[in-house]
Amino acid sequence: MPELPEVETIRRQLAPAVEGRRLERLEVLDPRWCEPAAPEEVAAAVEGRMIERLSRRGKYLVLELEDEVFLVMHLRMTGNLLLADGEDPSHLRVRFVLDSGERLLFYDVRRFGTGVVLLGERARDEYFASRLGVEPLEPEFTADALRGLAAGRRAPVKAFLLSQERIAGVGNIYADEALFRARIHPLRPVGSLKRGQIAELRDAVVESLQAGIDARGATIDASRNADGARGAFQDRFLVHRREGEPCPRCGTAIVQLRAAGRGTYVCESCQPRPRARRRR
Repeated sequence: MPELPEVETIRRQLAPAVEGRRLERLEVLDPRWCEPAAPEEVAAAVEGRMIERLSRRGKYLVLELEDEVFLVMHLRMTGNLLLADGEDPSHLRVRFVLDSGERLLFYDVRRFGTGVVLLGERARDEYFASRLGVEPLEPEFTADALRGLAAGRRAPVKAFLLSQERIAGVGNIYADEALFRARIHPLRPVGSLKRGQIAELRDAVVESLQAGIDARGATIDASRNADGARGAFQDRFLVHRREGEPCPRCGTAIVQLRAAGRGTYVCESCQPRPRARRRR
């Protein structure tokens, strides 16, 4: 699933081409994309409006249209957006026709991606407030804020990082990379982390996400960026998908385990496994 760096990469690539353009026509080819709203209702709400900004919130992309109309999109597992002037790609679900003559295409092999229209800033803010926590690349994401979110929680730190209601945009790849940078085992209860560990984890999350953005995201399987190119972060993974390879820090073989229901990669020398609690 695309995570914050992959979505931010797409946003940066598309923004110069779509901002300031008028959305002449919206063609929803797969009604499942905007359910329960009808495709014609979604089209009527956005057609003819100027695209003022393409923004991101967590893993969501937002077309901000004039008169406070917001088209909120989530790529889910295999969705992508492509600016094209040639033939349509396979698995095309939505076609945005701009006044420049270019087409913004939403294609999705597994058809999990979604689009929803929200009217007014209040509706947009309430929509995200019920789904997303703090943005990890914004100034509000401090060690104190992270400590407050983690206080008293027994969940494994990996599960905590994957909870979008706590921290927006972090997924499996960047959780593994951040925990390795911070030398924290993914099964460690997040509420048991010391003040210094919380500070290191905060910095590691930011560093891992920024490294992903600098590499234009990670390309795994058939995923691509908005220009059709591959990202490069998969070539720079420290531990993710590197089972059996030597740890870049100590040389110990990286192992794979299950944490938060996900395949998780860890160096159990640099990231000591938490001690089992004794039963009375």
